[in-house]
Amino acid sequence: MNDVLPDDGALWSAVESAAQAVFDAYGYRRIRLPVMERTELFSRSIGETTDIVQKEMYTFTDRSGDSVTLRPEATASVVRA
Repeated sequence: MNDVLPDDGALWSAVESAAQAVFDAYGYRRIRLPVMERTELFSRSIGETTDIVQKEMYTFTDRSGDSVTLRPEATASVVRA
């Protein structure tokens, strides 16, 4: 997949709108997932000893001292929703 640059933005908006109309017609509703989650969500759901948790996640401590991770995949977030 390529990045969507400004020249292609209008076309992609039209495609997304058409897809959204189909989803709406069949009763699907949109969910929006956070880009960052508490690290424990992924450690608990994926497993603390997996390669994803140990090698592939970008984790940092936020200003309040919580361990936060950029979402490596969306399964845990979708299941929670």
